[in-house]
Amino acid sequence: MYLHIECSNRQTLFDMTKTSGEDALDAIKMDPNGNLYVSRSCGLRVISSQGKHPGTIIGSKHLHHRAWGDADGKTLYMCARMDSIVCV
Repeated sequence: MYLHIECSNRQTLFDMTKTSGEDALDAIKMDPNGNLYVSRSCGLRVISSQGKHPGTIIGSKHLHHRAWGDADGKTLYMCARMDSIVCV
């Protein structure tokens, strides 16, 4: 089964090519407010729904594979490399 989504108003929300570092993007997760959490080896970059960069979550290891959890769905759980789980 495949899901096809059509985007009618395509635009660049945030241009990652203009940021420092040469690492690849790993994964993207969106919170209920429309903020994006983008994994890079330099940290988890937060991009607002307005295309602003309010900050980066820095971990001791590369953060990837995220999921929202807990009863209220507001805790972000992330794998750090292959040997630990981090939550914010």
